[in-house]
Amino acid sequence: MQTISDLVLDKLNTLLVIVNNKGEVEFISNSSKALLGFEPEQLLGNNWWIIPRQSEHEGTAVKEKIINIMLHDSYQVEQGFEHALKTSKGLIKWFKWSSTIMADDKLIGIGIDITEKKKSEQKTQEINRALTEKNKEITDSISYAKKIQEAILQNDSFLKTKFKDGFVLYQPKDIVSGDYYYFYENAESIYVVVIDCTGHGVPGALMSVIANSLLKEVFYNKSLTQPDEILYALDELLFDSINKNNLEEIRYDGMDIALCAIHKKTNVLSFAGVMRPLFIVRDNEIIETKGSKFPLGYYFDKKEFVLNTIQLKENDRLYLTTDGYADQFGGNNNKKLNRKAFKELLLSLNGMDGDEQNSFLDYSLKNWKQDEEQTDDILVVGITI
Repeated sequence: MQTISDLVLDKLNTLLVIVNNKGEVEFISNSSKALLGFEPEQLLGNNWWIIPRQSEHEGTAVKEKIINIMLHDSYQVEQGFEHALKTSKGLIKWFKWSSTIMADDKLIGIGIDITEKKKSEQKTQEINRALTEKNKEITDSISYAKKIQEAILQNDSFLKTKFKDGFVLYQPKDIVSGDYYYFYENAESIYVVVIDCTGHGVPGALMSVIANSLLKEVFYNKSLTQPDEILYALDELLFDSINKNNLEEIRYDGMDIALCAIHKKTNVLSFAGVMRPLFIVRDNEIIETKGSKFPLGYYFDKKEFVLNTIQLKENDRLYLTTDGYADQFGGNNNKKLNRKAFKELLLSLNGMDGDEQNSFLDYSLKNWKQDEEQTDDILVVGITI
C-alpha cells in the first residue's frame, strides 16, 4: 500500500534517492516504478549507477562526482544539476536534481522529471538552429546581391574627372539600398541622377535595379536630353514595368528623383525633380530648387514635371540628395535632423575638397545619431563646378 509520501512523489513526478558516503544507494522512492519502470529494490546498492545509465562509463563518472562532492566539495550540493536516466523500456528521461547532506553524512537527492521541458528546449534549439542557418542563407544571398548592386553603381571618380571636384556619400540602411545614383555623358551635357526608391533593403534594391534599366532605356534607346522629358518617360516606363502583369490591382511603388544636366560649354544647368530638391551653394548662400510634387510611377490623371534652368558659376557647389540624411533621428531629443540643419551643414563645407566634404558629412551624421539605428538609406552627391 502506498504511503502519503509515495503518492505525493508520484503526483509530482519526483524521485527521492539516499546515497551513503561510499556511493551506495540505500533508498529509492516507489515513484521509480512510474517514472523509470523499475522496482526500487532493483536499483539499490551499486545498481543505481548501472541499470538506469546510458553507459557504464557514464554511471561510474556520476558516482565518483557525487562521492567527491560529499567528501570534499559539500558546498556544491545545493547548486543542483540536470541529468538523464534510462527507463526499463530504453527511453531517456531528464531529471533536475537538488541535494542535501544529512547529519550522518548521507546525501538525499530529489530529482524532478523535466523530460517534457527538455524536449521543448531541444525543439526550440532545433528551430533556432534552423532559423540561424536560414538567416545565414538569406544574409549570404543579400550580401551577394550587394555585390551585384555595387557592380551597377558608378564610381565617384567620374565626378572628379568631369568637374572640378565631387563625391558620393552612400550608406545603405541594410546590406543593400533603395537609394541609387547614375551618371551619364553625351556630346553636349553631363547628367547626374539621384533616386530614392520606395522602401529600403531588398525591396528598395530591386526597385533600384529597375531604375538602372529604365535610365539606360531613356538615355541610350530613346536618346532623351531634357530632364523634364526624361522624367515623363521614366514615369510612364516605371508605371508600365511594375503593373504590366497586374492590371486589375494598381501598384503604387515609385521613386523620388533629382536629375540635372550640365551643359559642358555654357555651364547652364537644367534641373527637374520629383519630391527631391537641388541645392546650390554660392557665395556662402544656398539656392534651393524644389522638385515637382507628383510621384514618379504612381497613377495620376495629369502630371507636370517642371524644368528649371540656372546659369552656374565657377566654384558653385551642387548637392543632390535623398531624404535619408535629413530624416535621421538623433540629437539630445531624438528628433529628425531636418532640412534646415542639413542646409546649414552644406554651408559649413566651404573650403573643403570632395573627400573632406564626404568625411565631414559622415562624421556629422554619426555624431548626430550616436547609438540610434540608421533611419533610412542615405545618399548625398556633391559636385564643384
